[in-house]
Amino acid sequence: MASAPPVEALLFDVFGTVVDWRTSVSRELSEFGARSGHTADWEAFADAWRGLYQPAMEEVRLGCRPWTILDTLHRESLVTLLEQFAVTGLSDDEIDYLNRAWHRLDPWPDSVAGLARLKTKFTLATISNGNIALLVNMAKRAELPWDAILGAEPARAYKPMPEAYLRTAQFLAMAPERCMLVAAHNDDLTRAASLGMRTAFIRRPTEYGPHQTKDLEPSGEWDTVADSFCELADQLGC
Repeated sequence: MASAPPVEALLFDVFGTVVDWRTSVSRELSEFGARSGHTADWEAFADAWRGLYQPAMEEVRLGCRPWTILDTLHRESLVTLLEQFAVTGLSDDEIDYLNRAWHRLDPWPDSVAGLARLKTKFTLATISNGNIALLVNMAKRAELPWDAILGAEPARAYKPMPEAYLRTAQFLAMAPERCMLVAAHNDDLTRAASLGMRTAFIRRPTEYGPHQTKDLEPSGEWDTVADSFCELADQLGC
């Protein structure tokens, strides 16, 4: 049997894999509340906001609404949650500021150093459901050294639709088997593998907080498993 072709590009899931969305969004909400005098269980708010993420995208995936970027979906969910958590009286500018909390997510401690090492050998690109402006602003703030910002918006498809993966590889002029998805989520890796991509599982056991129950361990026979991007760099010879 012929050996697998070498991997040339690493494609990164972003939310939870590269950045710590829960801690970052909770902090942003809490700091805003302290400044504005609003009170709420901000960790619960952040969890609820993330909880509306998949249902909002599913409406787009199913064709129930036309293509809509994640910033817009996030803002609609935010408005719903502000009412549910009785956070009232916010201006449009204040709502916009809170919505851009997703542009200001902090990287995991190993992300920047690990990506810098991986970039010495591979093309690094996002394959995220985040829209381009969100990912660019995040990268500038967090110093994430992407070679390309790709994923849902240029592909016009939200993961796990096959187009999100295949079009991302096409944008790089690479066959899927020359791309490796790096993700902390087994379902994401399952879809990528089914389309011919290589796979790397990164453990992020506190993405959903101290009581996380899913994606603690790999559930498939992924090509590599690591506890950090630095460990991944070791394994890939960077």
